Amino acid sequence: MTRLSELDAYLLGEGTHTRLYQMLGAHLDKSGAHFAVWAPNARQVSVMGDFNGWDCDACPLESDNSGVWHGYIEGARRGQRYKYHVRSSSGDYRIDKSDPFAVLCEAPPGTASVLWDLDYGWADEQWMAQRRGHNSLDCPYSIYEMHLGSWRRVPEEGHRSLSYREIAEQLPPYLQEMGYTHVEFMPVMEHPFFGSWGYQITGYYAPSARQGTPQDFMYLVDRLHQAGIGVLLDWVPSHFPGDAHGLAYFDGTHLYEHADPRQGFHPDWQSYIFNYGRAEVRAFLISNAIYWLDKYHIDGLRVDAVASMLYLDYGRRDGEWIPNRHGGRENLEAIEFIKALNVACYGFDQGVQMIAEESTAWPKVSRPTWDDGLGFGMKWNMGWMHDTLRFMAKEPVHRRYHHDELTFSMVYAFHENFVLPLSHDEVVYGKGSLINKMPGDDWQRSANLRLLFGYMFGHPGKKLLFMGAELAQQSEWNHDSSIEWHLLDQAAHRGVQRWVRALNELYRRTPALYTLDFDPDGFHWVVGDDRTNSVLAFLRRGRGAGDNLLVVCNFTPVPRDNYRVGVPRGGTWRTVLNSDDSHYGGSGYPTEECHRASALSAHGYYHSLCLALPPLSALILQPVAEERP
Repeated sequence: MTRLSELDAYLLGEGTHTRLYQMLGAHLDKSGAHFAVWAPNARQVSVMGDFNGWDCDACPLESDNSGVWHGYIEGARRGQRYKYHVRSSSGDYRIDKSDPFAVLCEAPPGTASVLWDLDYGWADEQWMAQRRGHNSLDCPYSIYEMHLGSWRRVPEEGHRSLSYREIAEQLPPYLQEMGYTHVEFMPVMEHPFFGSWGYQITGYYAPSARQGTPQDFMYLVDRLHQAGIGVLLDWVPSHFPGDAHGLAYFDGTHLYEHADPRQGFHPDWQSYIFNYGRAEVRAFLISNAIYWLDKYHIDGLRVDAVASMLYLDYGRRDGEWIPNRHGGRENLEAIEFIKALNVACYGFDQGVQMIAEESTAWPKVSRPTWDDGLGFGMKWNMGWMHDTLRFMAKEPVHRRYHHDELTFSMVYAFHENFVLPLSHDEVVYGKGSLINKMPGDDWQRSANLRLLFGYMFGHPGKKLLFMGAELAQQSEWNHDSSIEWHLLDQAAHRGVQRWVRALNELYRRTPALYTLDFDPDGFHWVVGDDRTNSVLAFLRRGRGAGDNLLVVCNFTPVPRDNYRVGVPRGGTWRTVLNSDDSHYGGSGYPTEECHRASALSAHGYYHSLCLALPPLSALILQPVAEERP
């Protein structure tokens, strides 16, 4: 590779090139390395590194009409560090920049790029051949969200994080044991500040060197796929930090970001906003999304902070933003970019999923672009998360006055394809851990948490839990320490973990809980208005005529004996899960395992069950197939 072809240059200038990582960056061969970098407003660009004594004048590059500088350095080899020395055509500005397309970066606090290849012998052929069958919208999604740097640590070695390969030996069997279907990694792309959790990215094409090489991260993905676990990545196309070696002011101009700070600088995060109206920036980002799906076999991207991209006034006061050409607050360029991104990713492989973290009521986020949607496959249900946690934080005696916070989610549940997230955002910045949001004494907090999880798994929508929730972690998440594995020495915390495992196992084997997640036919209220007793009951349905599941939740510590619930069929109904079972740390309140439906109508059905509802409990019941004579 000596220069971009005419077609590549045309697609770059049009913003439709989706494989720029094949053209730009540093590419090794047997004799040296080809270099190519987009810097259209530079007067001169050279490569300096370990191969030339970091002499900024030793290896100048040539430019072409597309604004790309390119060249070949004989003798450059794998593992050597390098940077681009950029002299701007405007003024005397000169600076050393990391390669925007580097596949490996120097581990922070170092800021150089590293010559590397992406050679790897994958062993996940079976998963990849069947990926669409694991990731389609009618599949179960129980997602374990995690931060790789703080899942487990090694106290005997300075409390260091595990490497990618160490995680690859421990994580897949743990997820299998717990019954999760997918794992979602908070951003793995290289980031200078560990405390940003990966959301302030400088190396978009490089997994963080803190925990290993690209091949080490590939090995982790490979092992997860071999264990039957899908892999999702957090991806941040909304903003980037202003570190001197990064994308900001790359060639002496605002190349990747808007020049006007009312468009190009994010006041909340003190970071720069991508200029989605620039064709080459769109190509950079879309190529990056495809890169992770292609080179790392990633099954889907969870796109961070979509709302900040959609609204020009996001996080700004009056006078601090520029309206669009129609005078509105919608970022028209970002909308078109998002649509093009999703079309490109699903065009690459229909077996992947694109998931939006979008916190407003923007319409049709998870609807196809041909239906005037943004084109995502799914969207996080932030409203459900906030309403449910606010309700659960109330003392049970007051919950009757806030019953609508539970039921309101079903008003809009099928407007989008929702993921129900209890994510890292809810256990940081003074919000406390999930269990410490729950009211009451220690037993009631654990019971409330089990009830919350039971309600969540019954509610329509895919599921996401942040690491540590399954242990009933007591402290807020801290990225500088491990999650609190030692809590499993205590029976109450083991009980919560068992409950999450049981929910996952039931969820995966019960189509009524996932096949019609996004279809109103998959849900029916039985008891939605009993605010006096703070009880909910609803049916989940699958595609089969008799594919029903009954979920009954008692949100008070008062047992409800002889509680009648209508059901759509007679015969025997069996309690398949009970969060109050002593096996999960519950009180073991006496309740029958099997219940015979009586021909007594209730809640619009001809049959009903008379149940004993334990305190602060979720019961899940299933009809028993009757044997024919």
